[in-house]
Amino acid sequence: MSQLQELIKAAGKTSAAHGFRDEPLKATDFIALIHGEVSEVLEEFRVGHIATQTYYNSSDGKPEGIPSELADVVIRCFEMADYYGIDLEKSINEKMAFNETRPYKHNKKF
Repeated sequence: MSQLQELIKAAGKTSAAHGFRDEPLKATDFIALIHGEVSEVLEEFRVGHIATQTYYNSSDGKPEGIPSELADVVIRCFEMADYYGIDLEKSINEKMAFNETRPYKHNKKF
């Protein structure tokens, strides 16, 4: 098992152990959670934090900042992949290989 697959399994196990799988989940539940984490990344930028800054909550030591919130986005994606049995590593490799074949900005402005 690759390190990525191990992380995906660990994210699913932690999610289940902390009660997030006590009830059946819908795809929209995962999408909402992922979206919420992406919004937290945006909010960190909006309040003036820089992309590489990690700081710690004084009450419990929880890591905060853009790196931490970006990690939460990925962890939520891992949880969804684990829940649905998606081979995320295969899909990432496949999509990255396809992206290499695309033309410059493939008709997008940004």
